[in-house]
Amino acid sequence: MEESKPESAPVKPGEKRGCPEDDEEAVTKRARVENEHENGAPQEATSNAEEEEEEEDCSGETFADMMKHGLTELDVGICKYVSDHEGFSGILKERYSDFVVHEISKEGKIVHLDDLTIPKEVEEREAAAAEVESPAPECSLLTEEQKKQLGDLQMFKNKESFVSIEGDESKDKRTLVHKAIKIQFPGLETKTEEKDGRRFIVAYHAAGKKALAEVKTSAAPRKHSWPKNRGNFCHFVLYKENKDTMDAINVLSKFLRLRPNMFSYMGTKDKRAITVQEIAVLKITAERLGHLNKCLMNLKLGNFSYKNHPLKLGELQGNHFTVVIRNISGSDAQVHQALSSLKQTGFINYYGMQRFGTTAVPTHQVGRAILKNDWKLVVDLILKPRPGAEKEFLVRCREEWAKTQDPDAALKKLPNKRCVEGQLLRGLSQHGKNNIVTAFGLIPRNNRLMYIHSYQSVVWNTMVSRRIDAFGLKAVEGDLVLRGTKAHILSEEEAKSHSIHDIVMPLPGFDVIYPTHHVGKGYREMLSADGLDIDNMRHKIKDYSLAGAYRRVLIRPTDVSWEVIQYDDPKLSLVHTDFEKIENKPAPVFNKEGKYRALRLEFSLPPSTYATMAIREVLKLDTSIKKQTQLNTTWFN
Repeated sequence: MEESKPESAPVKPGEKRGCPEDDEEAVTKRARVENEHENGAPQEATSNAEEEEEEEDCSGETFADMMKHGLTELDVGICKYVSDHEGFSGILKERYSDFVVHEISKEGKIVHLDDLTIPKEVEEREAAAAEVESPAPECSLLTEEQKKQLGDLQMFKNKESFVSIEGDESKDKRTLVHKAIKIQFPGLETKTEEKDGRRFIVAYHAAGKKALAEVKTSAAPRKHSWPKNRGNFCHFVLYKENKDTMDAINVLSKFLRLRPNMFSYMGTKDKRAITVQEIAVLKITAERLGHLNKCLMNLKLGNFSYKNHPLKLGELQGNHFTVVIRNISGSDAQVHQALSSLKQTGFINYYGMQRFGTTAVPTHQVGRAILKNDWKLVVDLILKPRPGAEKEFLVRCREEWAKTQDPDAALKKLPNKRCVEGQLLRGLSQHGKNNIVTAFGLIPRNNRLMYIHSYQSVVWNTMVSRRIDAFGLKAVEGDLVLRGTKAHILSEEEAKSHSIHDIVMPLPGFDVIYPTHHVGKGYREMLSADGLDIDNMRHKIKDYSLAGAYRRVLIRPTDVSWEVIQYDDPKLSLVHTDFEKIENKPAPVFNKEGKYRALRLEFSLPPSTYATMAIREVLKLDTSIKKQTQLNTTWFN
């Protein structure tokens, strides 16, 4: 293991960074093996406007300049390595297609999208069910011109935001037209309007900006006959590009006019990536889902099947990653040494940077304020102006709040009210600024809990860095190992028969024990410095009571493989994706004499581990957006 350098010293590739000794910076009823999120892609509680089309460009500073206010790994306790190879530089996630994630099912199978068809037996069942329900609307109800207009509207190619069709005087015939449009053009909604004594059927996009205000997402799905011998849940594989799991679910919900909670899945996946995972939805046919492939952007659905059960968070065995690191500086020998070490020894199981947000106000600071019951500080941290990269409307919202402290005025600055700031402001508007706890409760529970989990993560990262610094890669007296779901303290004799891969460290809480060596005392010191009592982790608000958990110190990836490739076009996709394969598109071709070099590696990880931390061990470089942006800017300049 390498020696630490002073924290203030500049860091070069391959050098060790200092670990701050006194960094001042999972709610269950029982302690458990930590397993909240998979693959380093949790749903964060950071600002995230969900409608990408409403995003405005920041002006003035460059993105790299703005990101100088962001976090580095040192800020969240990440400062040690377990290998002694020389690091090298490279750019991670320069393109979202450089990071490909395939879920590993609970049966241990890597999930792929490789079949877009509706199974034959499914087609027959659905045809029979449709006959029982009602005769299918006749295609002749719509003219070819109307079909073209509706098709263009469905694909967002229509300059107008709606298509108007004159309706028949008969209500029954108008009903058939409504049904024909909705079945033939998934994603479109219809309504009847009267003008100058004539009735018109108006079709509009269920996911359109203006339509969203009119369409109630809580509307129950239309009832359909459902065969008794068919499983109640349609399972399918979701392929998505540059969109996080909840955003994808929201899109599917709008197109199908369902509540988002009709969908279930085993884990959330990264946004800036191409990901493939299994989803289940209650009593929606494969045919309806398959139709969506005609109108979805960056999403594809396939591999349909019916089962009698939904999916549950955490049921997956892990994730398989294909990662491209561009513009690497390391020689082939350096790469081989680094990847061999990763395969044999593994990496420190740190919580990755995405756990803590990307702005100048880290999520763990909000979590600490919640645990201290300092609710005014919670509001201030979430809503106050902050330096760094943010959408312009969020900047205006924060400025309005700082100037007026008026939640209604600040809320008007947000085109999308579903971000954390909008939900908090709506709560303050409804319940008053003196009832912050209730107002804060309007933020979805998972997001609220993510703040305190983020604080736990900083403590864990910091204490594990101390543990590695103090004792290296061997088990010692006072360390913890799991026996079932309970932790056991190793004696000096027992430590001799255990390796570092057996050791766990606790996330702070009321239902965990701590190592009995001096690192265990560090937990108490760190929480005390933050104004918290480690012996009293029960919050007066039940949701925010921390039971704690145990997490392995080191993780060894499986199925590790790699290759160094050379190419000339920096915009070239270097991974052959499932969708490209299903479209029969050729795999990328590389030039052995190419101008650029990249490392393409594959590996599998268990749930609740971060692929970026494995890559960090390979490169010996800071994986924060702040540092990666600096590398990216240097390369393109």
